[in-house]
Amino acid sequence: MQPIRVGIVGLGKIALEEHVPALKANAAFELAACASAKVQLPDVASFASMEAMLDGCPELDAVAICTPPQAHFEAARLALTRGKHVLLEKPPCPTVAQFDALTALAAERGRTLFQTWHARESDAVERAVRWMDRRTVRGGHVVWKEDVRQWHPGQTWIWQDGGFGVLDAGINAISILTRILSEPVEVDFAHLLVPENCVSPIAAAVAFRTPSGATIDSEFDFRHRGDQARAMEIETDDGMLTLAWQGFATSGRGMMVQLGTQREEYTSLYDRFADLIARGVSETDKRPLELVTEILATAGRSTVAPFKE
Repeated sequence: MQPIRVGIVGLGKIALEEHVPALKANAAFELAACASAKVQLPDVASFASMEAMLDGCPELDAVAICTPPQAHFEAARLALTRGKHVLLEKPPCPTVAQFDALTALAAERGRTLFQTWHARESDAVERAVRWMDRRTVRGGHVVWKEDVRQWHPGQTWIWQDGGFGVLDAGINAISILTRILSEPVEVDFAHLLVPENCVSPIAAAVAFRTPSGATIDSEFDFRHRGDQARAMEIETDDGMLTLAWQGFATSGRGMMVQLGTQREEYTSLYDRFADLIARGVSETDKRPLELVTEILATAGRSTVAPFKE
């Protein structure tokens, strides 16, 4: 079977470290082209813009969009209009309305739109889903603290309107939370800390609530130094579920699930993308985006010291 010919749009940190290796290791795909104003890939047709890539490589079957989220909507719309399948990095778009428009366009054109939530792409998350089945949530706590200088070095877009700030990372936790809980969650409280020289928050405190009344308190912070702190504990009527990355200390009570690496997540993403294309379907879960946009729209805000790289 002929491999799916893919062009990557945007060759930043996540594309170079995760998308390119995952594509090259997957026999279902051929990395045929890339579009970046500054970076080129050896032995891959390189173009300065997405328009030039689509014009120069009309044989492309699919496009992986790895630009900052502010550019996602126009890039995905162009790719779908040109008849390409689309893999979209998270967060999908600055607004839910934009993402709804892309979902409708993909259906109209008969193309696959895959909104990726890479943090979900782990056997560990699915084990957590199975463990949570038939258990009732009593409460919980989410900690998602990262050093923004490590994950987004020199990336000013993240502090601008539509860049999400710390919720660019927090949406990973929210994507897992909305996957493992059988009940929906709503935003009950949110407060953002915004550097005086930025538009987007550097830290956030959020409380989610389920219809049955359980509260899940969440801490998101981009000012963290040292080992990254990413974990969630969900208290149920039958013990505690803990999801954590390597090295996170837990109480040892209930079910402990250790999540994998980003490389494993992106390998799984491209396996799923190939399967979706083969079946002629899309995957477009927008709930994490809805929650993040609600947080940004309704939260209280405090101004903190300027952010300095």
